[in-house]
This record gives sequence, structure tokens and C-alpha cells, in this order.
Amino acid sequence: MPRTPLSPAVLNEERAALGLPPYSGADDPADLRRAALDTVLASLEAGTAEPSRPVVRGAVRYLLDRLADLAPGRSVEVRVPPHAAVQCIDGPHHTRGTPPNVVEMDAETWIGLATGRLTWQEALTTNRVRASGSRADLSAVLPLPLP
Repeated sequence: MPRTPLSPAVLNEERAALGLPPYSGADDPADLRRAALDTVLASLEAGTAEPSRPVVRGAVRYLLDRLADLAPGRSVEVRVPPHAAVQCIDGPHHTRGTPPNVVEMDAETWIGLATGRLTWQEALTTNRVRASGSRADLSAVLPLPLP
């Protein structure tokens, strides 16, 4: 099944359903992803149906990029399948194969952690996040400050 890319049209369909004003920014991927996050958060607040996959993917990608910007490095790989993955956190890094420090979770969990709607400890306790390796604790960098 081909991926539907995040576009202003896809984003505006979701925003209209939520009663939000249409996205009028640039087609720049970073701007679209930030708007996707705002749309996903509005959907969560409204308790409506889950946003479309391209909008969720955009929100996840925005937050992962923000994590990589705020905690640069290659010692931990954070995965949110099937949407995206980044390497972050300064320290020893790997060059081949599976990295020694991996954090993996679903999109809902990642968005909750990154925005402060869910704590690291809550996610671990409820098995919503899988973390392996001595450096795979993201509690020091979460939630992310959002501009």
C-alpha cells in the first residue's frame, strides 16, 4: 500500500473535521510536521477519532527531529514504527547492526512522552515503551520543550 504524504490538503481535511482554521503555511516539511503535531494534539483534546496516518507520521517525525536537535548524538536509537526513527544522545555510537541502546514505542506513547502527557516512568511501568541498553533512559530529555 503506497504511503500518502503529508500535504496541506491532507492536513486541512483533519483540521476542518476538528473545527480548526486551515493550515496556511508553507509547504516546507518542518512547518507541515509542526502543524501536524498541533492537529494531533487538538484531536486528543477533543477526544475524536484518531488522526490519519500521514498526520500522525508528521507529528511523530516533528517530535523525533526535535529530540535529535535537543539531544544530538548517536548513542541511542529511538524508534516509533512504522513512522520514523532517530539517533540521539551524546556518547559512544554504533556503526553497524542493531545499536546497543534502543528505545521503541508506538506513536501515541511517543507523542504523550514528548509533550508531557505521559511520564517516562508511567510508560515503563505500563510496558508502553521498550528500552534496552545502559543509555536508553530518556527521562532527562522528556518532555521536549516545544517552540
